[in-house]
Amino acid sequence: MTDATESRMPRIQPAAAGHHILVEAEEFDDFGGWTLDSQFETEMGSPYLLAHGLGVPVADATTTIDVERAGSYRVWVRSKDWVPTHHPGRFAVSVNGQRLPIEFGAGGGDWGWEDAGRIDLGVGRAGITLTDLTGFDGRCDAIYLTTNDDEPPNGADPDSRAWRRRLRGLPDHLVDGGSFDLVVTGGGVTGSAAALAAGRLGLTVALIHNRPVLGGNASTEIGLTPRGETGPLIKALSARSEDGDLAALDLLRAEPTVSVFLEHQVFDVLRVGDRIVSVDAREARSGRESRFRAEMFIDCTGTAILGLLAGAETMFGYENRAEYGEPLAPDERVESHHGNTLFFRTRERDHLSEFPDVPWAVEVAHDYANLGGQLERPGVDNVAGPVAGPARIPDPSVRRRMLQPLTHFWEYGHDLDPYTEAEHIRDHLLRAVYGTFSNVKTLEPETHANLALDWVAFVPGQGEFRRYKGAYVLTENDIREHRRFDDTVVWNSGAFCLHHPGHERYDFRLRDWTWDTRDGKPFAVPFRCLYSIDLDNLMMAGKHISVTHIAGSVTKFMGNGGQHAIATAAAAELCRKYDVTPRELCDNHLDELRETIEELGGSVVSPVRSTTGRRRPSTRC
Repeated sequence: MTDATESRMPRIQPAAAGHHILVEAEEFDDFGGWTLDSQFETEMGSPYLLAHGLGVPVADATTTIDVERAGSYRVWVRSKDWVPTHHPGRFAVSVNGQRLPIEFGAGGGDWGWEDAGRIDLGVGRAGITLTDLTGFDGRCDAIYLTTNDDEPPNGADPDSRAWRRRLRGLPDHLVDGGSFDLVVTGGGVTGSAAALAAGRLGLTVALIHNRPVLGGNASTEIGLTPRGETGPLIKALSARSEDGDLAALDLLRAEPTVSVFLEHQVFDVLRVGDRIVSVDAREARSGRESRFRAEMFIDCTGTAILGLLAGAETMFGYENRAEYGEPLAPDERVESHHGNTLFFRTRERDHLSEFPDVPWAVEVAHDYANLGGQLERPGVDNVAGPVAGPARIPDPSVRRRMLQPLTHFWEYGHDLDPYTEAEHIRDHLLRAVYGTFSNVKTLEPETHANLALDWVAFVPGQGEFRRYKGAYVLTENDIREHRRFDDTVVWNSGAFCLHHPGHERYDFRLRDWTWDTRDGKPFAVPFRCLYSIDLDNLMMAGKHISVTHIAGSVTKFMGNGGQHAIATAAAAELCRKYDVTPRELCDNHLDELRETIEELGGSVVSPVRSTTGRRRPSTRC
């Protein structure tokens, strides 16, 4: 968090004598078959190029640089050996057609600079080429050429970022991103709904999203279908074209007061007293850092990033049964969370399809040989897949529900930090998928001779992160008993969906799963769950609203989050209209808030009485 009286930018140290050229991978002229991966830049410091070829080397990435001073340049390449025992992600770098003498991605370590020795360059243009050697997710962050011998700074700290800005010629101050009535962070279904609803109310809106496409877990990068309480607005923005893309971006671009900022990662906020004044975001490709100001903010990231940066109170993990008296809660508190999931698709070709040996992947997959749980196409998941060997015969000791081919049974990272270990979680899932695919082909080579990996996501479906503490915490019992609230503004639906990790052999598979449909009726969500208890102008929508872990297992569905989003967008308009905080709006303008939500197509329906006939005394906002 940036204090109002401080400057966030560190003092930039002068460059050492000599000449220096930094080539960021995201600035390459032609990515070839490599893809830009910016999802972990807060962990490791920068977006990078990924050779995601599913075992087939991808086409070269190329660029040119201007060399202003002839001389002998030491070349450093920042890369990662993502399986240090086997080095599957190896690649080569060539400068002016001269291949550097080492293979990168084979150094046995995490992100760091590898020294490739010296090369002579003359004044003028020079070409740089990245050549993938394996097809198995080699990664290059940057190339640094210097007439000195000093190793460049490594990491994501402010000094390292300042060094990169200076060499890229970027300003050492934040660029003005504009002033808006509302800033929405996170462009999944939830954030898209918030921005669209607010735009239709006439608010000027900035939607800041860290991916190149909208939709989050529903996007073409992942492909789930929104479930829960949807409604006309959610259905409209979630409609898919033939290629699977959502209608969200086209709908938002049609709104004259909405501005969409794709590939922008929020990294800081400016807080004054109990209000957020602005958010700072970094554009992935250019590295430019911008400050976006607004009167109101809605966090739809699912990660509670604005609250964490601003110092708001959050919750994490499984509350124990005694805390809220929830029947599904564990006896003891568990510092865990729902993990991430990596989706994939296979297909039968009309010709032989070979796959390399992947001992480094089988180390994770072990003998697992069931490719069930595929994504057939965006919006169609939970599809069966090829099975080989003993996996063809169901294990009688396994509950039948766990034999279903469900996509989210491929899940990992429950006990890891989802904020700092996300790349490791993704990479472990890649190894699980590659290893399982290899096992299927190896166990029954004739049957599966033509089987190929058609698509494997490199962006995982996000699980659970921290949740906000609001003025009220919704619980399992509130949902089961259909508890009534004076400030109900949202109705959600669906089952309690709890994931239980700890499979005795396959850590990328769930041990068990709870799908509790309750009585199948919608339930109320009070407005007090949709604004931060600590900040006067921060609301939230989606999986990180103010709920317990058990309650969050149903409120997390994307359709439900879209309903939170519509409600908070309506609240933002009324907070502006009456110059009040969400808490004050809750106290004084609830009827108008409900009317506005209904006009937007939100889920304002008749309250449902408790199945026990009891009614809890109403509470104030």
